[in-house]
Amino acid sequence: MKNVLVISGHTDLNDSVANKTILEELEKSLESKEIRYLDKLYPDFKVDRAKEQELLVKSDIIMFVFPLFWFNAPSIIQRYLEEVFTHGFSHGSTGDKLKGKKVIVSITSGAEESAYIKENNDSKIDDFLIPLKTTCAFTGMKFLGYVFTGGVSYQNRINAEKIEEIKEKAKLHAKKLIDMI
Repeated sequence: MKNVLVISGHTDLNDSVANKTILEELEKSLESKEIRYLDKLYPDFKVDRAKEQELLVKSDIIMFVFPLFWFNAPSIIQRYLEEVFTHGFSHGSTGDKLKGKKVIVSITSGAEESAYIKENNDSKIDDFLIPLKTTCAFTGMKFLGYVFTGGVSYQNRINAEKIEEIKEKAKLHAKKLIDMI
C-alpha cells in the first residue's frame, strides 16, 4: 500500500461540512495514511519544519485538501510550503527529498463549478492550480491531478436536507480522490 500524506488546509474544520466530510471519508478508506490538520496543528502558523519534512520523506503520495478562498489556497497552505519546502530539502543542489513523489489536489468551492468555466469567468479552475503545478515541477514531484467540487457554500446550509446534499457531494468527491490513488 502507498503511504499517503494528507495535508488539510481548511482554516476551521469545525465550521466545515464538505471538507470535514471529505477528510472523514479519507480517514475511513485509506489504510496507510497520515492526515495533518494544519488548522489544529498550527493555529499560530508556526509550522514544525522538521516534523513535516520527515512525514513528506516517508510519503509516496501527497494530497492537499482545501477550499478555494478568494481564488487561491488558504494562507495556511502557503505558509506550509514556505516553511517546509526549503532549499536543500525540496530544491537546490542537495534538495531532492521530494523527487518522484506524487501529488493530488482536492479543492472545494462555495461557488458552483460553472463559475470556473472559462466562458463564465476570466479564469478556470486549472488556472488556480498553476502555483501548485509549478511547485511540483520545480521540486521533481509528479502532479497526478485534482478533484474539484463546487456548490458547497456555507450559504447552502439552510436546512438538514441541504446539508445532506453537501455531504453526499463531499463523499463522491472523496471517492474520486481515493480512485486516483
